[in-house]
Amino acid sequence: MQYRPFGDLDYKVSALGFGAMRLPTDEEGNIEEERAVRMIRYALDQGVNYIDTAWPYHDKQSEPLVARVLEDGYREKTKIATKLPSWEVETEEDLDKYLNKQLAKLKVDKIDFYLLHALTEDRWEKYKEVDVFSWINKVKQEGKIDYIGFSFHDDYEQFVKIIDEYEGWDFCQIQYNYLDTQFQAGRKGMKYAARKGIPVVVMEPLRGGQLAQDPPAEVKKIIQDSDVGRTMADLALQWLWDQPEVTTVLSGMSNMQQVKENVVSAENSGVNHLTQKEKDLVGQIAEKLRGPIQCTQCNYCMPCPTGVQIPRNFALYNRAHVYDDYEDAREKYQDLDQSKQAEACVRCGQCEPACPQDLEIMDLLEEVTEFFA
Repeated sequence: MQYRPFGDLDYKVSALGFGAMRLPTDEEGNIEEERAVRMIRYALDQGVNYIDTAWPYHDKQSEPLVARVLEDGYREKTKIATKLPSWEVETEEDLDKYLNKQLAKLKVDKIDFYLLHALTEDRWEKYKEVDVFSWINKVKQEGKIDYIGFSFHDDYEQFVKIIDEYEGWDFCQIQYNYLDTQFQAGRKGMKYAARKGIPVVVMEPLRGGQLAQDPPAEVKKIIQDSDVGRTMADLALQWLWDQPEVTTVLSGMSNMQQVKENVVSAENSGVNHLTQKEKDLVGQIAEKLRGPIQCTQCNYCMPCPTGVQIPRNFALYNRAHVYDDYEDAREKYQDLDQSKQAEACVRCGQCEPACPQDLEIMDLLEEVTEFFA
């Protein structure tokens, strides 16, 4: 495994971090615990030393699953990162309330890396209202957390504001991949944080799996003609690891094959490892793959009270455009239960405030409905 400095901290982090948000599930959506534990422990045995989880992942079952992983001596093999559910914070008391619940769910006395989850302008202002800075100092002194950071879902200007308004950040986490270089914090934000000495953890490196799946014919031909010899997933991950500002890359792996492939990629990673030919290839692929709806499949908008499978609808819409395969996408759309289709949206509005990408979900669902009608 390759390891990278975590800023000035006395800790070298594995190039690959395990994101516990897309674990294998059964038909009811429950985590297949035995498979998930085997997957994460395999990664730890191969040198991965950073597990990222959060309060809402897998309907609040990700943290208890990680607790199982940490049994049998595995706690000593890894650092844990989890996140304070920012949308639940209304009072100063809520800060302790959720941290203490997470310590209990994880069955640990201390969380190594703690993040304020999914910061936006509104959530940041709420944190300042409840004096989050004094609270951070308190829980650090109490030994409940080691390092404080934040994950981010707003624009570049807000990212800079959050970085500048608190001098105690130990790290931050942003969405970044070769399709999202100018989205939210983007490359500018990553470089700004690095200049400030703040390590950058990268999430959505494969954009919800889009950058790992079998590419459309036009992209496949570009890759074959390039004779580069890398898979789509490996190319996307190596593109990130090539950049010195990237501290670790979180991958939400769903099966053992993905874990094994990503571990091998990480073992062969490094700064400035990509050739100019490979960088040019990534640029060509990016031009072809950008879909009209910038959904990352993060599922923060779910569950929908009506039952609409919002990310699935957007994925089918994008697939029809990117892969130029309307009939296949339309067939898959019609295979969805009617309650899960875009047309079942009643415009209740619950989804939009939860969307980290600030998508106008209700209007986009209407667009999907018309497209597949």
